[in-house]
Amino acid sequence: MKCSVFIATSIDGYIATEDGNVDWLEQAGNQQADMSDNPDMGFNEYINSVDCMIMGRKCMEKIASFNLTDEQWPYGKLPIYVLSRTMTKPPQNLVGKVEMVNDGIEALLSRLELQGLKHAYIDGGATICAFINLQLIERMIITQAPVVLGKGISLFNDIKSPVSVTQVSAQSYPNDFVQVSYQLSYA
Repeated sequence: MKCSVFIATSIDGYIATEDGNVDWLEQAGNQQADMSDNPDMGFNEYINSVDCMIMGRKCMEKIASFNLTDEQWPYGKLPIYVLSRTMTKPPQNLVGKVEMVNDGIEALLSRLELQGLKHAYIDGGATICAFINLQLIERMIITQAPVVLGKGISLFNDIKSPVSVTQVSAQSYPNDFVQVSYQLSYA
């Protein structure tokens, strides 16, 4: 199964502040920029290219904290699987939107492949690192917000060995965000 990532970081590589806050993403960059040509910086195009999403518990809890209405829900009807060893039920506001899974990553991927799924969107720092450590991520799209946090939760906090990357493309946006697409290869 193809596994890829679409995520935002600060330019110093953090996905959140130390307390898990991501509000800085909404405040970064040129707020007056004309983003009418690509207001979501490719997110909808990416979401339409995947047929499921796999995230970690902390990522799910952060999304749950936003209390999104059905109209605000960015994932449409995409099946979302949440990896957790401790939780068996999602928060009330995510019931029917996510499925809790305590299988290992490889067992989950095998099950999804048997269901005919071919491309998984992987989200959440620890989950992304776990997939990279298993050499499962093929492509990463990282959108860098024009902000330096100085400290926080690093995207690549727990990588066990070096990973070779090749830049596939790079794009800058009027709001001063820069998006880079990478192909990953493992030795």
